[in-house]
This record gives sequence, structure tokens and C-alpha cells, in this order.
Amino acid sequence: MMHRGVEYTVTRSAPGVWQWQFRIGDAVISGKTETNIRLLAIRRVHLRIDRELKKAAPNGRDRT
Repeated sequence: MMHRGVEYTVTRSAPGVWQWQFRIGDAVISGKTETNIRLLAIRRVHLRIDRELKKAAPNGRDRT
């Protein structure tokens, strides 16, 4: 899947647990979130991508 030009994956690893991963530049960022709702897991990954893009942007500006 894509969000703001960043490709990411979200997969269910156990009931109520979703693992996610994305890459920004050379950094691979991964983790897991607990929810029974797939769309909520995806939303949480979108928020994390937004946060990481903001950190990576020069002068803290958004890259979008």
C-alpha cells in the first residue's frame, strides 16, 4: 500500500495484532499495533509515516 509516496505493509500476525513496516530513505521502520479493526491499524501506520516524514524534512517542514 502507499501513503504520501511511502510504500508500507500491514499484516495480521495474531488475533488483534498487526505488524507493519515501511521505508523512508535508508531507514526501515517497523512495529506492531493492537486492534481488531484492520482500518484502524492502517490509520495508525499512516500517522506514524506522517510523523517520520515530518522528522525527515528539512527545517521540520512537511514534504507533501
